[in-house]
Amino acid sequence: MESIPIKKFKKPVLIYDGDCEFCRLWIARCSSLTKDEVDYCSSQDVGKDYPEISLELFKSSVYFVDSEGDFCSGAQAVFKTVAFIPGGNWFLLAYKRVPGFASISEWSYRQVAKNRKIFSILTP
Repeated sequence: MESIPIKKFKKPVLIYDGDCEFCRLWIARCSSLTKDEVDYCSSQDVGKDYPEISLELFKSSVYFVDSEGDFCSGAQAVFKTVAFIPGGNWFLLAYKRVPGFASISEWSYRQVAKNRKIFSILTP
């Protein structure tokens, strides 16, 4: 994880593209499961607080920022968020420990991110 010296939060934050319908759909689902453990902010609202992350990067990936200001993106960000759901920690453990799981997860994340409109239609 990289570190952001500018802004720290009381609790972790998942930053997403608020202009993305697919992103908003999954943020709504995830936030109902993580309850008050994670905050969710659109990059349009807080992106200016993170000059290290370009608007283009915010449009291509979610970013998880922990309470110390360390951050990650993509599948790792999703798994760090899901770890706050009861029983959801195994994704992050697999990401860290199972050979090949991280690279397959990141590749899969990029495919979904590149095809958000299609996945929005396919998501019930």
